[in-house]
Amino acid sequence: MVTLRPASQRGRTQIDWLDSRHTFSFGDYYEPDQMSFRSLRVINDDRVAPGAGFGTHGHRDMEIITYVLDGELEHRDSLGTGDVLRRGDVQRMTAGTGIRHSEFNPSKTDPVHFLQIWVLPERTGLAPGYEQQTFAEADKRGRLRLIAAHDGRDGALTIHQDVELFAAVLNASDTVTHDFQNGRSGWVQVARGQIELNGQPLGEGDGASVVNEKRIELMARDNAEVLLFDLA
Repeated sequence: MVTLRPASQRGRTQIDWLDSRHTFSFGDYYEPDQMSFRSLRVINDDRVAPGAGFGTHGHRDMEIITYVLDGELEHRDSLGTGDVLRRGDVQRMTAGTGIRHSEFNPSKTDPVHFLQIWVLPERTGLAPGYEQQTFAEADKRGRLRLIAAHDGRDGALTIHQDVELFAAVLNASDTVTHDFQNGRSGWVQVARGQIELNGQPLGEGDGASVVNEKRIELMARDNAEVLLFDLA
């Protein structure tokens, strides 16, 4: 069964420097029917104005993944990590027993657009950690590229939960498929463009849960970028 989560029904935080759309309940946006899906707790679609960002703040007991779509995002944290993420860069931060970080758009002219994803960890009290990887456009073109997994295989980031996260960049009419093992579910998030999920149209910002499906087919209706979560 495929259940659509339309982009138009997402929550929204809009202030002078931030426009954020919330697939699940987050901050002041509370929707009891949209708290999470399996271990997937947050998908925020964030746009941050030039020269602005999130000041230093803390997290604990969460796996936080940042997927940059356009622009630059400067990260600094209490582990001493500091870097600028660009399109193609993916970051995993294990908040664990506690971590503090900031996220800032260093550009004076261009906004930054990124997805921030929170996944509940397999257990609390993990040691805080950080990992970053660049996944070239060509590596995601026309296929589902594994970018995060519990075992960190094939050059993917290591995530402390039974989740596999794939990304695909598709040209119009490209089709990719994914098979689910027994008992597993999926979440599809359209980062840009238009696709069909098992024949059902999804647009930019739309999400969809996938339950009791052995296989899904993703077909691009135009140039598109999509994330797929395979979840226990």
